[in-house]
Amino acid sequence: MSRSPHKNIPSLNWLRVFEAAARLENFARAAELLDMSTSAVSQQIKALETHFGERLFERGARNVALTDAGHAFLPAVRQALRTVDETAGTLFGEQKDFTLMLQADQLFFTGWLAPRLPDLARRHPRIQLHLTGAYRDQDFQRAGAELKILFGPVHRSWAQCDRLFDETIYPVANRELAQSIRVGADLLGQRLIQISTHRINWNQILHAAGVDSIPTRQLCFTENTPMALAMAASGYGIALARAPTTDDLVARLGLERCAVDGLASSEAYYLVYQNVESLSPAATQFREWLLGQIP
Repeated sequence: MSRSPHKNIPSLNWLRVFEAAARLENFARAAELLDMSTSAVSQQIKALETHFGERLFERGARNVALTDAGHAFLPAVRQALRTVDETAGTLFGEQKDFTLMLQADQLFFTGWLAPRLPDLARRHPRIQLHLTGAYRDQDFQRAGAELKILFGPVHRSWAQCDRLFDETIYPVANRELAQSIRVGADLLGQRLIQISTHRINWNQILHAAGVDSIPTRQLCFTENTPMALAMAASGYGIALARAPTTDDLVARLGLERCAVDGLASSEAYYLVYQNVESLSPAATQFREWLLGQIP
């Protein structure tokens, strides 16, 4: 059998026909099950075989049997069809009212929300949460999420929102290094882990601590707060934690607060949505639960 030059994903209908024929080992019975003619089943199987350039069935007088290639292909087909059916049932079937598409700031999710999800599951077991993360502002422009959790100032383009909490930014290090920092001047000579995209960083912390300037060589840069905290936990330097968002992560890493004042952020986390009256049952329950978690 000649091989097709194209190996893109075949027709979903071909796969359903293939799975039924493989399960029943008979094209006529598969046709009856699928409400098709036997010739249509045969033609679609032939089209699938031509697509892959492999024979999938050995044809007998009454029944058919899978070839080695057919046996190898069948588990993947069954898994793919099961995934499609389950997802369709969740999004469009009886479960749709309890499916929640949520987009959340990645730090908020990993540092604060994720540890609380077991409580959500206990209180609202019917909610099926589908989560996408976002790190940069443009990530939140993607459509599809009914609820979004963002960090920043209130934006006039938002329809409605609930203020969750703001943050306090403060220096942390491993125990030995943290205990050596008593005043702002003690930061001189230490490696400071910086996230340049954050609006409050070491420049503001040092200024508030009475340190007007610091050599650039003391700064090292990384992409996000979890990475910075992991570096600090290793003893590599001093990072900036963001309470309460990173409280659990700081505790897990064994980091301690340095004896230098922190700074309160002028921005906050918000739960954003189009209209509270139009929220789905899942979104309504999640919103009520989330607001109940805020101290």
